Amino acid sequence: MLSRLLSNDFPRNRVLAVVLVALLLALAFAPFLFPGVKALSVAAKVLVFIVLVASFDLLLGYTGIVSFAHTMFFGIGAYGIAIASTRLGPGWTALAVGLLLALALSFVLSLAIGLFSLRVKAIFFAMITLAVATAFQTLASQLSELTGGEDGLTFKMPEALSPGFQLSETPFLGVTLDGRLLSYYLLFFTALLLVLALLRIVNSPFGRVLQAIRENEFRAEAIGYRVVVYRTTSSVLSALFATMAGAMLAIWLRYNGPDTSLSFEIMLDVLLIVVIGGMGTIYGAAIGSVIFVIAQSYLQDLLKLGSDATAGLPWLSALLSPDRWLLWLGLLFVLSVYYFPTGVVGRLRALSARA
Repeated sequence: MLSRLLSNDFPRNRVLAVVLVALLLALAFAPFLFPGVKALSVAAKVLVFIVLVASFDLLLGYTGIVSFAHTMFFGIGAYGIAIASTRLGPGWTALAVGLLLALALSFVLSLAIGLFSLRVKAIFFAMITLAVATAFQTLASQLSELTGGEDGLTFKMPEALSPGFQLSETPFLGVTLDGRLLSYYLLFFTALLLVLALLRIVNSPFGRVLQAIRENEFRAEAIGYRVVVYRTTSSVLSALFATMAGAMLAIWLRYNGPDTSLSFEIMLDVLLIVVIGGMGTIYGAAIGSVIFVIAQSYLQDLLKLGSDATAGLPWLSALLSPDRWLLWLGLLFVLSVYYFPTGVVGRLRALSARA
């Protein structure tokens, strides 16, 4: 049963298996293990990034395609939910309509980009996707009547997902059973299903062909595979999963704007997470997302503690100032890439292979 769920793609390392099980349990019981609004928001952000990064790993790690338009599809998913909920009102129908329209638009755009651009060299394709993503972000900012412009859109969710909804007046294990909790578990099970679906895709015959194209495109084409078709299909699937991640973000935040889902900084974050976790390993998306989001969310708090503790040493206290958290974050990632050049998952699997 477990082999079917994981598509026979086991961690292949005991430490990695323990870490993945621990992460799964921590995310499954996060509302009960880590009380507080911030902790729950961090856990929800981790779930969103796991899906987003895993979808990008399908494109980069398994197919060898570098695209800077991935956050465009992420934004389409978020805007689909936001616009539909704003126009149709809070309800499950609005969520379904918004998601379907966003998936349809992502399918058309990714198919067009793939068919017209994937025949060119990798660097030129990356530049084309960057231009398309920039144009889409500008368009989203200017169509204020539809997208809310720079201010974005604030909207309401169905009653069952709203914070004011009470499933039970009696707390369970100290946690209030409200709409916020239901929203979190909607994200959790959606992320779990999407990651399992991605594992099935990359371990199917289709996924094996993608890896063959990544290793040697000319050899794969000589064998008889239509490389452009496979690469375009991979691009479309990746875009659809990114759209789902964007919809998850909008459902959780109940707000969306250009900086929330279309920012180029998100694209850079995704690239960093893929490298940290390990390219060509869906599991790397989970580990990398947890490391990155937790570091991004709590590094300032840790630095403040360090700065207060070293108040007697002005130079050290200034160095540990929370205002310098980006410096320390960058240093942590440089060290992680230096010591884990193939990512955390790649490193652990290499150690098992040597043993």
